[in-house]
Amino acid sequence: MTTEARQAHILSGLPSAATEFVSALEANRRRIAEDANLSATELRALFHIARIVSITPKDLAAYLELTTGAVTAIARALVDAGLLHRVDHPDDRRSLYLELTPQGHRRMTQIHDDFDDMISASTAGLDPEELVRFTAALQTVAQEVRRRLQQ
Repeated sequence: MTTEARQAHILSGLPSAATEFVSALEANRRRIAEDANLSATELRALFHIARIVSITPKDLAAYLELTTGAVTAIARALVDAGLLHRVDHPDDRRSLYLELTPQGHRRMTQIHDDFDDMISASTAGLDPEELVRFTAALQTVAQEVRRRLQQ
């Protein structure tokens, strides 16, 4: 076995901190999904629908990068869980929208409140000025990463 085959690849500095932060957020997302008895993809769908309020299955499939058949199964699971309902499309009787139910809204409020509490506790060591700078830095980096992905 060559030395290269046994070489560890370890990030340092900001890239290391960024991957550690993302990993912590992913662990939190897995916990949220487990607590809600949802798959990771069902949770992504629920978050997206909650953010944009109303969406067609076709548009949800495009967002999730899944087939419409897969999204039909995800939507059915979320409807069966009482978190979504189907709403007739006003201009196309063959189409529909997916929207949160009152139970879905309550669940999303709970998830957001829990996340806010966790982030507040996790940043309690920062003074208000540091928190403002940290928030701005996170937003700047996220926007730049998205911009670079579009190139």
